[in-house]
Amino acid sequence: MPAKHIIFFLLLFLIACNKNDLSLKDGDLIFQTSQSSQSQAIQIATKSSFSHMGIIFIENGKKFVYEAVGPVKYTPLEDWIKKGINGHFFVKRLKNSNEILTSQNIKKLKAAGESFKGRPYDFVFGWSDDKLYCSELVWKMYNRALNIQIGRPQHLGDFDLSHPLVKQKLSERYPDGIPLKETVISPEQIFRSDLLVTVLEK
Repeated sequence: MPAKHIIFFLLLFLIACNKNDLSLKDGDLIFQTSQSSQSQAIQIATKSSFSHMGIIFIENGKKFVYEAVGPVKYTPLEDWIKKGINGHFFVKRLKNSNEILTSQNIKKLKAAGESFKGRPYDFVFGWSDDKLYCSELVWKMYNRALNIQIGRPQHLGDFDLSHPLVKQKLSERYPDGIPLKETVISPEQIFRSDLLVTVLEK
C-alpha cells in the first residue's frame, strides 16, 4: 500500500478515536441519569430518561461541566460523567451555534453563569435566583446572556405527581402544601427543544 494511503487511513483512525474530544464545544448541553436519591422521582414526574444536566465549557484545553449540584460549580467532564448511571450521557447543541455562539457570546454565557456561582442547590425547585437546580441554571444562563429560551417552562402541577415515590418526595419537600403553580423547567423540556440537535451519545 502506498505511503500516502497509509497516512490517510491513520488520520481517519485518529479522528475516530478522538471523536468525543472533537465533538464538544463551549455552550454544549450535556444530560445524564444521576445516581442521586431524587433521580427516579424526577424521571417519573417528568417522563424523562434524564434527571441531571449541565453546560460544557473548555478552559485551557480542559473540559468542564458547569452545574447546579450544591453549590453551582465547575466539575471536570470525566468526573461528571462518572456520576451518571453506567457513564451514559447525551450532548446537544444549538442548531445555529456557529452563528450564535461566537467568542463574545460565549463570554456573555460564562458571565451569566458566574453570577450564580456558589449558590446552593434548590431542593424545592423554586424559580428565584437564591438557590438553583440543574436545568434552571442552564435555562437562565442562555436566556439572560443571549435572550434564548431553550425549552418551555411549565408549572409543577403539569407534571405527573401521582406515583407513590413522587408523592413521597413531594411530602418531604413541601410539608405545608405543594405549590402547583410554581414555574419549573425540567431537563426533559430542554432536551426536547427544537432549538437543539444531538451531537454525541455515549
